[in-house]
Amino acid sequence: MPAAPVSKTPDRIAGMFDAIAGRYDLLNHILSLGIDRRWRTRAIRSLALTGRERVLDLCTGTADLAVAARAATPPAQRVVGVDFAGAMLRVGQEKLRRLGLEAAIVLVRGDAVRLPVADRSVDAVTIGFGIRNVENMQAVCDEMHRVLAPGGRIAILEFAIPTVPGVRGAYLWYFRHVLPWIGRLVSRHRGAYEYLPASVSAFETSDEFVTILRRSGFVEIFAVPLTFGTVFLYTGRRHA
Repeated sequence: MPAAPVSKTPDRIAGMFDAIAGRYDLLNHILSLGIDRRWRTRAIRSLALTGRERVLDLCTGTADLAVAARAATPPAQRVVGVDFAGAMLRVGQEKLRRLGLEAAIVLVRGDAVRLPVADRSVDAVTIGFGIRNVENMQAVCDEMHRVLAPGGRIAILEFAIPTVPGVRGAYLWYFRHVLPWIGRLVSRHRGAYEYLPASVSAFETSDEFVTILRRSGFVEIFAVPLTFGTVFLYTGRRHA
């Protein structure tokens, strides 16, 4: 049975994330049991950074993936994070101040379907758990391809429903019952953590998302399941 449509209008999504911005990082770590840090490290490692790259982090939120790009060895030379949720960016900016990363990471308010970035001007594009929240994924993937330099890489993390029978049942129970309860308790926002399982259930399968990336012109695309298939890491590159 197909999942019910999930509203992803920009104003609704930005307002929802702004409402939980102050507790967003805490909830990420609690709800993933801290594994989210390893997912981000794995995504950045897939870029094979050399220390010279300009990295664009879309749907950057509170900038955790952007920070991971600078914490890598070697680190990205320059990182720009883009998001349309102003409160999330403010939390991210405060994080950069605490970490002394204001000179290395710039946060910009903008829309992933109309990036304020020149053609072929970045070496890598990342997205951490944000692609399912956009109304037009094809447009975002087209924009990623446009701004990447030839040979540039992408790394996209997104939640998924696992397919292994025992794991699938336990995951769906946690996702539909435990996660929304914890989310409401900590964030004091009912809608955000009801939206999360609904949006994951409505997201394309890994094969369907790979097809979207391929239509945008990406090559060498891989969809790698992480943590029993609860998360996928999508990688690819712009043809050299």
